[in-house]
Amino acid sequence: MYDLRRAAALLAVIVFTFTGVASTAFSATNTQKQNFSLYKKKNKPAQTTGRRDCSNPFQCLFRSTRPRAVTTASFFGSAMSHRSYRQTVAFDDPRYRPGSIVIRTPERALYYVLPDGEAIRYKVGVGREGFQWSGSSRIVAKKEWPSWSPPPQMIAREAAKGVTIPAYMEGGPNNPLGARALYIGGTLFRIHGTNNARSIGGAVSSGCIRMLNADVVHLYNQVSVGAPVHVIQ
Repeated sequence: MYDLRRAAALLAVIVFTFTGVASTAFSATNTQKQNFSLYKKKNKPAQTTGRRDCSNPFQCLFRSTRPRAVTTASFFGSAMSHRSYRQTVAFDDPRYRPGSIVIRTPERALYYVLPDGEAIRYKVGVGREGFQWSGSSRIVAKKEWPSWSPPPQMIAREAAKGVTIPAYMEGGPNNPLGARALYIGGTLFRIHGTNNARSIGGAVSSGCIRMLNADVVHLYNQVSVGAPVHVIQ
């Protein structure tokens, strides 16, 4: 009888212990679930229901989640954008004296040579395949907001493709020569401005050297008529 009572007491202790452990484990697990649920809820992104302002349709067509480097004014082709690709770099080629313009076509770069082994480097657009050239000449004229008279060859070439271009266009913001032009002697080519930033760095023109308007104005103010020009392939 004594052994039976002892066994019953031991069984009761075991059951009590097991029940307590299970209860504690369940409580801890439930707390973890509650904490995780609260954490997720706290960090869940807020849902937005506001509508976009589409008073200008281009705001919705071209809107990005990141800030754009191109301003609205320059995107729509304002007369003068403040974007610039110029920088001062080391330039120690003794063949070119200060005041010279050196255009390295493969680099899509124009250098205005400064004293003391430096130059201002501008990113440019160059002639497309079949229209690239090389040689040395001089700047023979400078014009602000130049007019444009396309050569007859260009007019005929574009007409064959179904494109009509005018024989003459007054200077101004809509003129493809941009804000400034520097005329290269002995050629039909110019160093000129453009509002089309996407064309800078490419092989896009019929032989002219293209710069952003802000950059060509900066170069125009540095260069004198008679300055040497060297175009390198």
